[in-house]
Amino acid sequence: MLSELMDQLMLSSFWELGALLLALAYLVLAAHQRQGCWLAAAVSCCVYASIFWDAKLYMESLLQVIYVIMAGYGWWQWRQQGSAIEENQRGHHYSLKWHLKQWAWVSVVAVVIALLLQTYTDADAVWLDTFTTAFSLLATYLVTKKAMETWWYWLVIDSVYVYLYLSKGFVATAMLFVVYLVLVVYAMYRWRVDEEPAAQAT
Repeated sequence: MLSELMDQLMLSSFWELGALLLALAYLVLAAHQRQGCWLAAAVSCCVYASIFWDAKLYMESLLQVIYVIMAGYGWWQWRQQGSAIEENQRGHHYSLKWHLKQWAWVSVVAVVIALLLQTYTDADAVWLDTFTTAFSLLATYLVTKKAMETWWYWLVIDSVYVYLYLSKGFVATAMLFVVYLVLVVYAMYRWRVDEEPAAQAT
């Protein structure tokens, strides 16, 4: 099984591998709250937008375009906030009620979009594609706000992505998301450590 995965990995395109490395750089930098993470994210997403469009994963392609826009917003937002460590600022925390409200409207939007795609396009894996897209946007918004809860979202979303990308033959990207799952746990740890000085200062 491992040798088969490695063989498929070697068949991955240069562009996919490049986007993979930049995506990894994004998450590592984000775990350490480095603003350069947003530049790595923007370039990676531009490449993935083209790759996913060719694979008829239209919502994933659209998601990457929106990610580029959000990368710009994240850059600006983090620049305004400064480092949580440097300024002794804690990230945002949202209540369960807030999250439930977001889940409700995001799910409704996702269902409507999925039905439209299923009816009027030749999109593949419509339901997984649409729901992961919708909730990824919510999770990315939480990253821009430095909200700890974002990493719980990514644990679930990235697990689904592993299956989705394997099913489409993007082995390198699927393996990236396995690594993501490990890095998400690391990011949760780093953000919690970074939060402690701010908590003690308040």
